[in-house]
Amino acid sequence: MSRMVLLVGVSLFTLFVMSEKIVNACSLMSPLFSISLPQEHVIHSIPIQKKKIALTFDDGPTSDETVQILDLLKEYDAKATFFVVGSRVERYASIVEREIREGHEVGNHTFHHLIWTRNVSHKQLIKEIELTQKAISNISGYQPSLFRPVQGFYNKKLVDVVEDSNLKVVLWSQKHDTRDWDRPGVEYIVQNVLDDIENGDIILLHDHVNGKSQTISALKRILPALKEKGYECVTISELLKTFESTH
Repeated sequence: MSRMVLLVGVSLFTLFVMSEKIVNACSLMSPLFSISLPQEHVIHSIPIQKKKIALTFDDGPTSDETVQILDLLKEYDAKATFFVVGSRVERYASIVEREIREGHEVGNHTFHHLIWTRNVSHKQLIKEIELTQKAISNISGYQPSLFRPVQGFYNKKLVDVVEDSNLKVVLWSQKHDTRDWDRPGVEYIVQNVLDDIENGDIILLHDHVNGKSQTISALKRILPALKEKGYECVTISELLKTFESTH
């Protein structure tokens, strides 16, 4: 009996040590995700009374998905915010130009799709932001005012760097992370957007994924459904203006 207790004790201790190592390894590899910072520093949603929401698209532009998304947005008279990767902006400048021309908002999503970790220096992040700002500005003088950290990783240091660059950090409503990049199924994406939708929600979508996108098919159902519910799809800046006008 005592031998069994000893074996159980050793096993539990081993599991504890292993779990500590895993936690420590993860903490070294990735930054804090949902640290407690005031809404004015990290925007997840915008509390407004009007039936307006924001569709956002990360990781583009692309020559196929972004174009199809723009066509759908135009068909339903909807506006969106595109968080673009700087290196792709240079390759698909005409598509970014179209986004701007058609009244959508363009935000900064780093130049090389850089994930913020403790191994990334302030200098490196600043360069990624500046290169992307320049790439977008070179198209038509457009100056983004919003920044979205890749994969939503951030901490106070990142927020400080972004704010020093005169940009706002924008994430998304956690209940509306569609995971469309992982192609979870059109039905899943549609329901994630439409279920529990509220004024001022920010929806996370992508216009660049590995493999065949399910986002286009989902949008063909999402856009008319939102319109039927009485929601207007606007840019992040429009949501902020709506909030400021009532406060």
